[in-house]
Amino acid sequence: MPRREYTLSGYRGMWLFAMFDLPVGTKAERKRYAKFRKMLVEDGFSMLQFSVYARYCVDEESALAHRRQVRSAIPPEGYVRLLSITDRQFGKMENFVGKKPVPAQKAPQQLSLF
Repeated sequence: MPRREYTLSGYRGMWLFAMFDLPVGTKAERKRYAKFRKMLVEDGFSMLQFSVYARYCVDEESALAHRRQVRSAIPPEGYVRLLSITDRQFGKMENFVGKKPVPAQKAPQQLSLF
């Protein structure tokens, strides 16, 4: 089987965003919220801000696999949005804390294990 080579490209790498607004009024709803959030973190998502998580994927195929993972864990109530953008687009994001600009998050380094 031929070895798949990855070259880091701003157009190949993808960022998958999971944005959600889930009910937390009852104990059962809070439990479903916590389970969904825990799944995101275990799947490699990082919190960008409240209820907005992002994960770097090496390509669109990987992003689709993680989309399926998130879809399978969506609770029965609330809103969940999934969005994929290229690494190049992600790099153009402007980030501020108050009025002070802060640098954008960088894509993780690719490791080659063999």
